[in-house]
Amino acid sequence: MKFLYNTGIILYSLAVRILYPFSPKVRLMVKGWKDWEERLRKNAGDGRKNIWMHCASLGEFEQGRPLIEELKTREPGCRIILSFFSPSGYEIRKNYQGADYVCYLPPDTPWNAERFLRAAAPSAVIFVKYEFWNNYIFAVGKRNIPLYLVSGIFRPGQHFFKWYGGFFRKMLLNFSHFFVQDQRSGNLLKSVGISNVTVAGDTRFDRVTRIAAQARDIPELETFRGNSRLFLAGSSWPPDEEIISRYILNHKDEVKWVFAPHEIHKSNIDRLERLIGKDVVRFSEFTEAKADARVMIIDNMGMLSSAYRYADIAAVGGGFGKGIHNVLEPACWGIPVLFGPNYGKFREAVDLIDLGGARSYSNYEEFEAAFKSLACNKEIYSKAADSAGRYVKENSGATAVIMEKILFSDLNRVINNSGS
Repeated sequence: MKFLYNTGIILYSLAVRILYPFSPKVRLMVKGWKDWEERLRKNAGDGRKNIWMHCASLGEFEQGRPLIEELKTREPGCRIILSFFSPSGYEIRKNYQGADYVCYLPPDTPWNAERFLRAAAPSAVIFVKYEFWNNYIFAVGKRNIPLYLVSGIFRPGQHFFKWYGGFFRKMLLNFSHFFVQDQRSGNLLKSVGISNVTVAGDTRFDRVTRIAAQARDIPELETFRGNSRLFLAGSSWPPDEEIISRYILNHKDEVKWVFAPHEIHKSNIDRLERLIGKDVVRFSEFTEAKADARVMIIDNMGMLSSAYRYADIAAVGGGFGKGIHNVLEPACWGIPVLFGPNYGKFREAVDLIDLGGARSYSNYEEFEAAFKSLACNKEIYSKAADSAGRYVKENSGATAVIMEKILFSDLNRVINNSGS
């Protein structure tokens, strides 16, 4: 099995290089691999107090970020080496100042794993959620370096829990501790003999509560809203926008509507503006004289998490594609959340649906029914809003559990010994 795995990794690396001329994302990845060892060695310093954190992409980074910030607060002398697999993570966070060095993770070959660990010289390693690279994991284990999985989540269909999963289960034996999001994940690990498990929860809850605490005022939205209720569609995509704009055009209510589309390039903003028709203003062009507009389009980045505080109801886009965007950002403000049908892989979305803090819609009629039930019934709205806010509050604290239970004591000992 190991031979097949390594052969697959080599074939993948070759395929990536073949696709180099045709895919912008592949080009970014291959360029990121260039001279990786030399750059890593140069930025790893003398190897004292180095902590390597690996994230697949941007979503996993948001789960690891609270730990980075807490580590930097408690151990300001430690060096964080942050690696990404995906260009969508690296390209957005390559200048993240919480890490001392940010890089792509080279392909998981035995020789890359050995070279990476020699260059990075980590005192401890943290993998986020579900990244399991066989050669890297065994190379870490061979060196007896503490290895942690944080915000982990496991499902019965994964290779670890199949009859043929012995090769994959051996990887798990190299982890010092697993911090998982839910009890089901903990039970699955225990079913295959893994007992070094803590059900800590998801660190993203800590991240969104911290973002909310640091939210900035947006006077333009305050003025635009006035005394009306406000609906905000965050990270919206065309399928979301077509349904919501149809509702806007069919109903002449007193609600103010805000779109914060996922893609903010000019052609997409122009398309959305045409879809809505009249009575729409772009945020970049907003003045008090345009406060009577019924719809606003946010045509910039970086504002959405703060903008949710002005909403009474929110929709989160992506549910008609590969999966929804961040539903915790609006929920932490204690507002009901709507989203499309592709949410089954997102535990927080499933939980919010079950608790009544969110609604899903697959078409216009379902959106209309969901929105009206919240907008026209104060009791239903109040219960949904309370459920959303309470869910985030009750599930916060994973960072503290991880830091206090294992990382603060064990990791503190390791990095201080490495610095002596």
